[in-house]
Amino acid sequence: MPYGKYKGRKIADMPSHYLGWLAREGFPRGELGQLLALMYELDHNDLRGLLDPLRGPSNRRG
Repeated sequence: MPYGKYKGRKIADMPSHYLGWLAREGFPRGELGQLLALMYELDHNDLRGLLDPLRGPSNRRG
């Protein structure tokens, strides 16, 4: 995330409550907004695990 409270955090690691807040308030424009909206859909549909193959073995959620 390039700015705000979660600056420096990977979009895939954004907390659910923040993604939900963005979904209600509106995602930013551009590529960042598209990525956050996609992450919201993955989180909302309990599909975060789909990202595990893209993470290194020591960075898996669990």
